[in-house]
Amino acid sequence: MTNIRITAAEVSKRYKPTQPDAHKGTQGHALLIGGSYGKMGAISLTTKAALKSGCGLVTAFIPKCGYGILQIGLPEAMIFTDTHKNHLSRILFDITPQAIGIGPGIGKEKETQKALQRFLKTNEKPLVIDADALNILSLNQTWYTLLQPRTILTPHPKELERLVGPWYSDTEKMQKAIDFSKQYQVIIVLKGAPTRIIDGDTIYENTTGNAALATAGSGDVLTGIITGLLAQSYEPIDAAILGVYLHGLTADIALPETGTESFIASDIIDYLGKAFLTLQK
Repeated sequence: MTNIRITAAEVSKRYKPTQPDAHKGTQGHALLIGGSYGKMGAISLTTKAALKSGCGLVTAFIPKCGYGILQIGLPEAMIFTDTHKNHLSRILFDITPQAIGIGPGIGKEKETQKALQRFLKTNEKPLVIDADALNILSLNQTWYTLLQPRTILTPHPKELERLVGPWYSDTEKMQKAIDFSKQYQVIIVLKGAPTRIIDGDTIYENTTGNAALATAGSGDVLTGIITGLLAQSYEPIDAAILGVYLHGLTADIALPETGTESFIASDIIDYLGKAFLTLQK
């Protein structure tokens, strides 16, 4: 097993500055899929985070109940809606994104579960799976084989437990994550303090972030950042590494101004520009 710390030096090897002649067509198109009645905030955060990651175009696919929320709240994003009002019942779109993020706020309705299965059977785009999309997978474990190689999963510890089963020590937890990553050829972003990325036998440990990130919506923002980076043609492991580093760095930069208690997920997005600036110096 190889352990690598995610430091500024490690990230600088992977960061790709935006070219002077770039335009929105060269910066990638990210598609974010999620939301359900009462949980539109999650996919709103994810979509805005993708926009702030440097992605050229961002589209959200949501149930009808969220159309006004996202169209008004995120005028930079394009919005497609399901035929169902309160949850996703099928996942169909006529665009060609470079990367897709799915799960924030999506819920676990039976129709949504079937829609996810159909999507996984046909999707060939780089993919980030988060939140209830992970929980749906854990309820239907025969679907693990539908995951394309290099798919990124972003569980918190409880979501990981649902996917791989219980453990009785940190060592056993990590071994189960490694085994899962190797068996299904996926990258696991295990959120926590610290966040670790499991890519087979290689473990990357993040060095940024603090307790301010222990707030609702923090993971939804991370999914948007990683998906936005994937859409910009970063390799999946590089998108995951750069994403968790920047995500944590926003809290480090903000801490003197916000303190730990008043920092919220929207602040991660607001401080993302300052985090990127540190990479450009």
